[in-house]
Amino acid sequence: MALQLGDIAPDFEQESTLGRIRFHHWLGDSWGILFSHPKDFTPVCTTELGYVARLKPEFERRGVKVIGLSVDSSGAHEKWAADIAETQGQALNFPLIADADRKVSTLYGMIHPKANDTLTVRSVFVIDPQKKIRLTLTYPASTGRDFDEILRVVDSLQLTDKHKVATPVNWKPGDDVIIVPSLTDPAEVKRLFPKGYKELKPYLRVTPQPGR
Repeated sequence: MALQLGDIAPDFEQESTLGRIRFHHWLGDSWGILFSHPKDFTPVCTTELGYVARLKPEFERRGVKVIGLSVDSSGAHEKWAADIAETQGQALNFPLIADADRKVSTLYGMIHPKANDTLTVRSVFVIDPQKKIRLTLTYPASTGRDFDEILRVVDSLQLTDKHKVATPVNWKPGDDVIIVPSLTDPAEVKRLFPKGYKELKPYLRVTPQPGR
């Protein structure tokens, strides 16, 4: 069965560009993003890895560790890293799993046989500090991912974990949010949202983002 939201992200031990990694131990108490690449020395992946490397300070500010995966050896990864630095102007600064035996790819369902029976699709898993999967994305090999969107989702997850809110369409940090419909006690609503709210419908109450 495919991994679903709320499942515990499977643990594994595998080689990487930073040595052998035991995934749950490496994550520790951090959030994590695991994302796969079809193959080394491919153009779309090269642009993605360079961009994620540039975004690393933003992920770190949110307590998020990033880790990539490709179905080639550590030696190939190291040579590819030189290409990434040269063409993207940013050196790889996070581990890249060497999944030559497809162990992790199989564990996470990253290989879709009807798309390609040996290479991974562009999978993304956002994992919280309790090791639960909170988001999954699957892109075709030909389409580069929007990592700004993945960062936005992390912001939403962390905000909605802390406060009794949900984030509306196209939300960005600082925008108004929605009070969850399950919160019905007026006194509690007033206590939790002292800036007030606008009721468009009984189930649709808009309030300024807490903490801003």
